[in-house]
Amino acid sequence: MKFGILYSRIRKDEKLLLSELRDRGHDVEKIDVRSQRFGLDGSGGALDCDLVVDRCLATSRSLYATKFLRHYGVPVVNAPETAETCANKVKNTLALDAADVPTPNTEVTFTVDAALESIESFGYPCVIKPVIGSWGRLMAKVESRSAAEAILEHKETLGHYEHKVFYVQEFVEKPGRDIRVLACDGEPVAAMTRSSDHWLTNAAKGGETAAFDVDDEVESLVKAASDAVGGGLLGIDLMETGDGYTVHEVNHTVEFKALTDAVDVDVPAAVVDWLELKADVASGVAQAR
Repeated sequence: MKFGILYSRIRKDEKLLLSELRDRGHDVEKIDVRSQRFGLDGSGGALDCDLVVDRCLATSRSLYATKFLRHYGVPVVNAPETAETCANKVKNTLALDAADVPTPNTEVTFTVDAALESIESFGYPCVIKPVIGSWGRLMAKVESRSAAEAILEHKETLGHYEHKVFYVQEFVEKPGRDIRVLACDGEPVAAMTRSSDHWLTNAAKGGETAAFDVDDEVESLVKAASDAVGGGLLGIDLMETGDGYTVHEVNHTVEFKALTDAVDVDVPAAVVDWLELKADVASGVAQAR
């Protein structure tokens, strides 16, 4: 089979995938999105790939590139619809809620005054997040009204219209950790906890990782969350509460290097097993046409 890896920078995650694919004898085309020209009639090495794996760092590049690949009839994971839902926290939250997946209470407003009302209704602390963003950047735990006023003023003056969409969320009292589950079309591959004294426990923020055993409740939530956003290779993030779990985010260009170091599972091998199945299915569909 021929696989394409759509990328803007080759990180450890992409190196692990490339190594596993090549070890199995697959032909691999590295497609640097920065040098691609996407025309209406299609061009470049992606067109003869059995499957293209989107590993772009930038959300905008990911969304547009995968849409063009879909236009050319090239199978791609994750699908642009999934990426579009996961990349936007509002769409992500609405998709989870529509599927009855427990997720933190959230309000969205478009003015500072309305945002302050939302914050006051949640009480302190609460959380303000950017609509678009990853790795815990530009997130704020709001401890007081004066802090809220300062953060909202800063956001309002940043310029981009998305900073004027105020995404306000309840603060979930978690036990110093959250849970990341890597899943392929809702089937858990492996999971880890990310622990920190800081309220943000992302591995990218220095959170300490450890293996986590997925129980039936988590497995069910992971499946439901994956289905809610359209499936694919996803990172589902959960927090433990006094009443079970809540899913606060689903990530579409999921990093797994920290997970690989934390668990005994051969994560790249499991991911490539799934990619081979997706390529087989795509090939069968194409032949049927």
